[in-house]
Amino acid sequence: MNLHEVLHRLNELASPAHFQQLAKFGINNSKALGIRVPHLRSLAKEIGKNHPLALELWATEIHEARLLASIIESPENLNEQQFDAWVHDFDSWDLCDVTCDLLGRTELVFAKIEEYSCREEEFVKRSAFSLMCELAFYSKDKDNLIFNRFFEIIIREAWDDRNFVRKAVNWALRQIGKRNETLRLKALETAEQIAQQPTKSARWISKDAIRELTDGKVVERVRKKSSK
Repeated sequence: MNLHEVLHRLNELASPAHFQQLAKFGINNSKALGIRVPHLRSLAKEIGKNHPLALELWATEIHEARLLASIIESPENLNEQQFDAWVHDFDSWDLCDVTCDLLGRTELVFAKIEEYSCREEEFVKRSAFSLMCELAFYSKDKDNLIFNRFFEIIIREAWDDRNFVRKAVNWALRQIGKRNETLRLKALETAEQIAQQPTKSARWISKDAIRELTDGKVVERVRKKSSK
């Protein structure tokens, strides 16, 4: 399937009703068509992994074309230049998070978490914490020490009250805490430290993380996972 054929399919999948919902979800719709991600994933299965086509789709600047590009791209094909270029193009939380599913499977991920967590651009910074979530959820073989470093970054950046940053910081804290019982306890300790910071963002991050990580069902699920 070539670029012209894929763009034709995307226009066929576009839904005016879904397009109207994008803004309500906080998604930048200025270059969007209005296509649900499950439909994009189905199309991606038809296409298969395709590096040249992924680059072409990203270059169109169409929101859903970029989402599709991240799904059909292979992590082994990404170099640092493409990694940085795609992250700097993020203009919406969904593009950030879907693309981080790809970026989190590259060898560059740890260096980029360190780098992006200090950046000023909202979605570049968000990507650091979205990448933490990807590693916490999918990388079953990673040592707890790696995530202890992430806790340090989370504490350092909990002050940032920008909506898409603070939500990602909170998400990372909760996701890491649900990885195993040792990290759940460490995440609660981290949340208590964050609670001492004099910002509304930090207090919200702390309160929400503690609420989830002390929920009975969550505790039971984490402990059961840790006992295996």
